[in-house]
Amino acid sequence: LGTQTIGSIIRPASFCGVVGYKPTYDRISRAGVIPLSPSVDHIGFFTADAASANLVASILLKTFKTSEFFKNSEVLKLPVLGIPEGAYLSKAESATLEHFYATCKKLSEAGYSIKPIEAMPDFEDIYERHYVIVAAEAAHVHTKWFAEYGSLYHSKTVELIQRGRLITPNQLHESLAGREKLCNELTSLMDQNKVDLWIAPSAIGSAPAGLDSTGNPVMNLPWTQAGMPSLGIPSGLLNGLPLGLQLVARLNQDEELLMWGQGIEQVLRG
Repeated sequence: LGTQTIGSIIRPASFCGVVGYKPTYDRISRAGVIPLSPSVDHIGFFTADAASANLVASILLKTFKTSEFFKNSEVLKLPVLGIPEGAYLSKAESATLEHFYATCKKLSEAGYSIKPIEAMPDFEDIYERHYVIVAAEAAHVHTKWFAEYGSLYHSKTVELIQRGRLITPNQLHESLAGREKLCNELTSLMDQNKVDLWIAPSAIGSAPAGLDSTGNPVMNLPWTQAGMPSLGIPSGLLNGLPLGLQLVARLNQDEELLMWGQGIEQVLRG
């Protein structure tokens, strides 16, 4: 089990060569979890493969559409994949993008239709908005604990909480409104281009050396903010280390995502 507030499921899954799954926001209960930022905290999990992810999801998700639901359904066809071109995708390292497009070619050769789509031209605003939400909510959630145990907090968490205290209620309100706007924009692009899944690298690159950093979560940030379900599956090696492919579906299409993910995984595993 794991939690993702920015990218703490999909990114480490990529680094470790395993499957990571972050559901639609709140489809796995957050009850009993100490929150960081309740508006973007997600509960998810890691598995060895996509079939196992589907099994675990069928147990943990609030309601779950079984395979019977999909009989004689359009969903049984190969999904159309969309590449979110532009400012967001440019955050990935050049070697990662080369690996990503080679992965796209492999999927195309296996019969998948892939469409490049200009998306998130305001990505810098999306990025800033996320950290406003996280900092402001962390400061609020931890008010009492921080007052009593502030000396025990990690220095980076202290910095986050102190920054959050400076954010006004109006700034937080505007940033929270942006979550729904982002989700609607991404879904609208999918509808306009007849796309079933977004695909992107799971991380900007392979795992960083040393213990100073757990890596940059920027490739996961917009999908977490939008609350859309994400599945990370291994896509091979980069510089001898694992790297993953991130699949993102419409809100509450977790079952479709997990089913399509198994087929894509088979192609990538050869």
